[in-house]
Formats: sequence, C-alpha cells, structure tokens
Amino acid sequence: MTDVVAPLLEESIDIAAPPVRVWSLVSDLGRMSKWSPQVLKTIVRGRPVGLGTRTININRRGPLVWPTRSKVVRFEPHREIAFRIKDNFTIWSFSLADNGSGGTTLTQRREAPDGLSPIAQSLEDRLMGGVTKFEVELGAGMRETLAKIKADAEA
Repeated sequence: MTDVVAPLLEESIDIAAPPVRVWSLVSDLGRMSKWSPQVLKTIVRGRPVGLGTRTININRRGPLVWPTRSKVVRFEPHREIAFRIKDNFTIWSFSLADNGSGGTTLTQRREAPDGLSPIAQSLEDRLMGGVTKFEVELGAGMRETLAKIKADAEA
C-alpha cells in the first residue's frame, strides 16, 4: 500500500538579522548544498536568479544519489522564492517576514498540491522506506537547513 503524500511540510525559525540579509542567502540557490543535508550540489542556469531561473540539483541520501531539475516559479525579493521540482511535482520555498524585533522569521515549505509524480512515489516507496518515513526525514532536514541559514545570517 502506498503512503499518502502530505500536501504541505513546513518549518520556521526566527533569525536575528533583517530580511535583506536573509534574502541575500536564500536567493543564492547555488549555496543550497552548504545548508541542506540532502542537496549535494545545485547548478544555477542563468544569473541573476529570478522568476524562471532553472537549476540542476544533485541530491543524496546515504549511498543514493539522484538528479532533479527545478524552475523558480515565485520570486518576490526580500519576501519569497519558490522553485518547482520538475521530476517529482513538488514546490519548495523560502518565505521571509519581519518578526517585529528587527529580525526575520524564515519559513521553508515543501508543497505537494498534486501529490508526487508516479516515479517519485515509486522510488520513495521502494528506496526511501515509504513516503511517510521520508517526509519525517525531510522535516528534520528542513530544520537543519534553517538552523544553518540562521547561523550564517547571524555571523
């Protein structure tokens, strides 16, 4: 039996840095491998990053390595950047909000409004221990990513 895909995974963190500083980090997609435990490398196709920018991503989980392709589908400077993963139909994003004390609340989301692509569903079922288990890992990875971005923004 196939697990049901969560339509939304979301984690947030407060950062003692203004949104302009946090934006300079999260909008630099080529740096994602520095923060994400799953991203080995991101190749950005076109600079500066903006709506329509494409990337090739190399991801890893233990001995498994796989590529994905993405396209920036939402881009509002200092507020939000979102990219759709062509290979699995998900949308990953970072949203920034002034937290009222001179800092930023940074939220990372993984949206799956249409579920997963059939190939992604199959691979998660067969190689990742099932969708539910993999989504728990994704949540932990999001928290790790946000903590590393926070450390860089506050440095």
